[in-house]
Amino acid sequence: MNGRMADEMQAAGRLPSGFLDAARAILPEDGMLTTPDRIRPYLVEARGLIEGEAGAVFRPRNTDEVAALMRLARAHRVPVVALGGRTGLTGGGVPFGGIVLSLERMNRIGVVDAANATLRVEAGAVLQNVQEAARAAGFLFPLSLASEGSCTIGGNIATNAGGTAVLRYGNMRDLVLGIEAVLPDGQVLDVLSGLRKDNAGYDLKHLFIGSEGTLGIVTAAVLKLFPLPRARATAFIAAADPGAVVALFERLRAAAGERLTTFEILPRFALEIVLRHAPGSRDPLGAPAPWYALAELTSPEAGAILDEQLTEVLGAALEAGLVLDAALAASQREAGDFWRIREAVSECQRHEGGSIKHDVSVPISRVADFMVETIAACEAAMPGIRPCAFGHIGDGNIHFNLSQPPGMDKAAFLAEWHRFNRIVHDAVHARGGSIAAEHGVGLIKRDELPRYKDPAALALMAVIKRAVDPLNLLNPGKVVRIDAGSPVFDPAAGGAGNSG
Repeated sequence: MNGRMADEMQAAGRLPSGFLDAARAILPEDGMLTTPDRIRPYLVEARGLIEGEAGAVFRPRNTDEVAALMRLARAHRVPVVALGGRTGLTGGGVPFGGIVLSLERMNRIGVVDAANATLRVEAGAVLQNVQEAARAAGFLFPLSLASEGSCTIGGNIATNAGGTAVLRYGNMRDLVLGIEAVLPDGQVLDVLSGLRKDNAGYDLKHLFIGSEGTLGIVTAAVLKLFPLPRARATAFIAAADPGAVVALFERLRAAAGERLTTFEILPRFALEIVLRHAPGSRDPLGAPAPWYALAELTSPEAGAILDEQLTEVLGAALEAGLVLDAALAASQREAGDFWRIREAVSECQRHEGGSIKHDVSVPISRVADFMVETIAACEAAMPGIRPCAFGHIGDGNIHFNLSQPPGMDKAAFLAEWHRFNRIVHDAVHARGGSIAAEHGVGLIKRDELPRYKDPAALALMAVIKRAVDPLNLLNPGKVVRIDAGSPVFDPAAGGAGNSG
């Protein structure tokens, strides 16, 4: 017996008898991965915190194959985890048994419907490719993430992705007009209409947007497009504290209205680690400051005078003491340099050792006091800890990350994950916020929900899950826990283990 045959027998041993043979009647041979070396990349969370297991990885080419595989899985009671670009940060795409269904081959992008300003795409289409297809037709698809070169539309829908342009264009939920999804019993739900108005019953697409693959497998979508921006003004701004940054945001929003597309915040520590670890980066301003903002105005009007508007607001804010310094991008290249600083923060944090990350949101009116008071609480809880709170202040979404003290053992630091969850999440909850802003719940935050989620809402989530997926086959154990055998996230133990 050769090694490949032995590996396939091992995979078959983790699946019901005859399952792989039946799958071969659905997929071509290159659509099935059954050896450990080929399966493993599909089992690990993007940061390496969690590793799962699966008997096989299937890569269907179309919706019919997805539906057939789902019917097969249901007949054999095999759990299914659907995957896109594998960029998720909460363990929502890590399988614990059963099979992985990767949509990477379902990546076709349709032709832009110019009159309707829509674009139909398959779930495996990479976000950046969708952006480029829209741009080539003279339109904008505004969802923008640091992972846009690898994340997929299906994953964006499953997590209700946000990104840097939520302030003007909304979350993924606001950008989807219709979806196609395979249900747990193999039926295909086709609500791919590009209609802006359709009140013929429940708007079922919203049941699947943000469900993290626990209710159905999204296979295609109709996306909403917008006029392509033809004027842009970008500024990198220094401020003394988060309160000044929020006050500046309010001034810009009042002056620019919907032209204010992006408004980000980052601390000095974030800029320092980018300057340390990102080749070619430079400080846009002369002197260091405690906090920074990145603001951008855009307009579809080619003659829009955005630089003057941004300069006027910044000048008045400087006189009022809200701004310490500012640099207005003189070219698209310089604006790109500003953006690369912001986009490099998460990656550069990896070079600073262990990082305990929180993706939270609070009302904009509470952002400043949340950041100041919670940073102080974390520093008091562990001397030397390095808070790195940054993100989309324009919609209240803060990535409240904590880098380990220099020289501390990484494992010992990550073992404090739950203690710092309590500090940060309690502070968020006290201000009427959410512990899951744009990265989803997945596995990492699932067991935090009962402490913070309205009990009636949590109970209704469980009712919906049981009604739509009574056999608990789709991404079991994620978002809402409905069985005692679900995996648990334990960073102190090196990731996820099985609960009793």
